[in-house]
Amino acid sequence: MAKTRSEPSEHEDLLGQYLKEIGQHPLLTQADEVVLAKAIEAGVEAQERLDDSDTKKTRDETIKLKRVAREGEAARKRFLESNLRLVVSIAKKYTNSSGMPLLDLIQEGNLGLMRAVEKFDYRRGFKFSTYATWWIRQAITRAIADKSRVIRVPVHMTEVVTKLNQARARLELELGRRPTEDELAEATQLPVEKVRLALESIYDVGSIHETVGEEDETELEDFIEDPDAAKPLDEAVLAAQKDEIRKILQVLKPRERAILELRFGLDSGEERTLEEVGKSFGLTRERIRQIEAKALSKLRHPSMGTLVIEQAS
Repeated sequence: MAKTRSEPSEHEDLLGQYLKEIGQHPLLTQADEVVLAKAIEAGVEAQERLDDSDTKKTRDETIKLKRVAREGEAARKRFLESNLRLVVSIAKKYTNSSGMPLLDLIQEGNLGLMRAVEKFDYRRGFKFSTYATWWIRQAITRAIADKSRVIRVPVHMTEVVTKLNQARARLELELGRRPTEDELAEATQLPVEKVRLALESIYDVGSIHETVGEEDETELEDFIEDPDAAKPLDEAVLAAQKDEIRKILQVLKPRERAILELRFGLDSGEERTLEEVGKSFGLTRERIRQIEAKALSKLRHPSMGTLVIEQAS
């Protein structure tokens, strides 16, 4: 019994120590982010020049380049350390459904953060956190998918799987629920058996609807990267447009509007899962999916065009 109690205690101690350490790093303002990003960029360029043996450099030039490269690395380190709490906040959302320890999720998210720092373009004018969230989520969900025994789609099935994904997204909006294999077959004009084989080819467990985690509420499908999903820059643009989106949503009923605001993170900047929104309203995941689909359908309806424009103006 003592051994059983000591294991979670050790994990909690490590987690507590980590959270305490990262809490010591102050958050960055947007101006700080620009300064650091410029230093990182200059450091990368300086290091590239140092590594270029074909270009002759004077002693003074070499000394200056080394200094700029060191400053760039220091800026990168500060950028990373100041955003570690963002990784924790995102990783926490996957603890119940993934079956992975929080520290493992954080470690994977940190890899995504490193990638975000590397790819961040301060000239776009967006906050780093908006941009980094996509990279962090991608790193975490990819790790969860790997843990859940997700395997690569065979090359000969890639086109079919892409076609099925597009049809499934369209049918979910139309039906307000997940389409059956028969419905997917009809929509794609493919044999049912081929649809089944294509879906099962993604996984070695035989079904995209296998649940993972202790609560059996989240499916493997939820952890597969959507090729049509918004990329980091797209998400940054959407964030800048949220005020306009809120105005457009005024055409909906209060409950529909509230559900979309939660689902797409218009309230806090953090998107909620169907389960989370369902708990907020005391409704099932499927019911929330139906209401969301109906609300989106309303916004797409031609008769709403004039009213939407008036609300957004």
